[in-house]
Amino acid sequence: MAEELRDRKDVPRELTWDLSGIYATQEDMLRDADKMEKLAQEIVERFKGKLNTAKAMEECVTMYRQVFELMMLTGSYCDLAVSVDYYDNQNQERLGRIGRLIAKIQSSLSFVKSEIMEQDEETIREAARISDGNKYFFMDLLRDKPHRLHPEAERVLLALGQSLNNAPYEIYNITKLADMKFEPFQAEGKEYPLGYTLFEDDYEYEPDTEVRRNAFEAFSKKIREYENVTATAYNTQVQTEKVMAALRGFDSVFDHLLFGQKVDRELYNRQIDVIMERLAPHMRKYAKLLQTVHGLDKMTFADLKLPVDPEYAPEITIEASREYIEKGLSILGEDYVEMVRTAYEERWVDFAQNKGKSTGGFCASPYGKNSYILMTWNNKMSDVFTLAHELGHAGHFKACNSAQSVFDTDVSTYFVEAPSTMNELLMAHYLLKTSDDTRFRRWVLACMIGNTYYHNFVTHLLEAAYQREVYKLVDEGGSVQAETLSGIMRGVLQKFWGDAVEIKEGAELTWMRQPHYYMGLYSYTYSAGLTIATQMCKRIEQEGASAVEDWKKVLSAGSTLPPVELAALAGIDVTTDAPLLDTIETIGGMIDEICELTRELGPNR
Repeated sequence: MAEELRDRKDVPRELTWDLSGIYATQEDMLRDADKMEKLAQEIVERFKGKLNTAKAMEECVTMYRQVFELMMLTGSYCDLAVSVDYYDNQNQERLGRIGRLIAKIQSSLSFVKSEIMEQDEETIREAARISDGNKYFFMDLLRDKPHRLHPEAERVLLALGQSLNNAPYEIYNITKLADMKFEPFQAEGKEYPLGYTLFEDDYEYEPDTEVRRNAFEAFSKKIREYENVTATAYNTQVQTEKVMAALRGFDSVFDHLLFGQKVDRELYNRQIDVIMERLAPHMRKYAKLLQTVHGLDKMTFADLKLPVDPEYAPEITIEASREYIEKGLSILGEDYVEMVRTAYEERWVDFAQNKGKSTGGFCASPYGKNSYILMTWNNKMSDVFTLAHELGHAGHFKACNSAQSVFDTDVSTYFVEAPSTMNELLMAHYLLKTSDDTRFRRWVLACMIGNTYYHNFVTHLLEAAYQREVYKLVDEGGSVQAETLSGIMRGVLQKFWGDAVEIKEGAELTWMRQPHYYMGLYSYTYSAGLTIATQMCKRIEQEGASAVEDWKKVLSAGSTLPPVELAALAGIDVTTDAPLLDTIETIGGMIDEICELTRELGPNR
């Protein structure tokens, strides 16, 4: 039975991350905040109105880079503290204060980009040629130049950055993680505690049908109470993005949001359209398998995350997970394994379950520091895959942060999920080699389908399909309210699952549960990254060391190459639909094998 969540102060220290890797004390952080403010003022005094030569540009941007690094460190330190305890008002206030300071500094330094863009193209290119660490910064300015606003407009937008850009997401998180208070629910004559993380990390996977479905009903009832405020926050987000797209001269909000990813609409639409059409039959087959093995009267949306063999999946401790991950990722080299060891030993990971903690998982990698991984440990093998996933981000940014300027580590979201999902696949392939047992093989394959591929090719892809319909409405001048958003989500779910799954009341509220909607066109990139990862994993399995070396070059490249070229460096051509189609067939093949193994094992296994 799930347990009531503890307050953050009551969580064992060893289950929490150690932010002293960024700053030993709050005073150290505040000293860096003061340093970046003074450095920004020096830049204004030395260079404002004087950026008319390549030499001046290069000197100014080098100083600007130092400020940028300090903004990342101070901002990350404060943001990470809040992410594990939204009930802590002191941390909230500190984050707000640093956020306002960063917005003020960004506003005062907006002249840097504006003045450089006012110069002729050749002067900017000359600055790029003589730069050490700033080359791609200047090249990106040339790319951005047609969409730059008047310098004063840019200054004002940056000054408003904290409220204009962050407010919708902050309202969403406060509503979800601080305001929502869940009452216990009843099932089988017993009372069960309920919370956001308890539902998403425990009850969605609960084999007991009455407990699982009652939890879904109680959870849906509670979040519905907040549908209007959540919809208002989201509508504010998408309307702001539409306004910015128009101001910057883009024909569509899609073009505006994809511009930063350095991909075109063809790649974006292909990912959604092909998966909606070609993957759906395979996943409907998988849903019917779940219905059969669990003896369900019908398959509902609340049943989709059931494991194929819940009695077989072993519980696993945090300590025991080390050996799995170290061995599973050893193919990437000793340096990579040493990073994994360090992550455990130096508390890079926040494993704790507590009230007010962000749901899901993420990895933050402040430049020049170690990574910080947020997740919730539930003693399940799926947690091992989640941790391997986030360590994939850590390994990626360890490589590019070491090899590149801070300006060249902003990797396109189209590619950024490839290293993380690659690790999940490597873990699964390692596990498959450890035993010839039929039941074990089915369990590993089901982990890949039910976790890795379901999460990235189904959950996030359906969110992306929903999100595309929202932006279409916004592009046409419309706005969205709770009823509209629920209608769109229901339609997407029904289209994908067809008659195989009953979309019960509450399923349409899935749009309320995803923070990625406040990050532009992010959701679709999970399947894009996993497509690249699937193809690269096949290369590594077939070619060994030479493919691993290619992958390491890709990881180190950071954002010096756009995603199509990063994939090409890995030997993958994403300008065609071949990698995506092959990945879908790989998924289908796994599902077919799971069904066959289930027939071999019989009804009780």
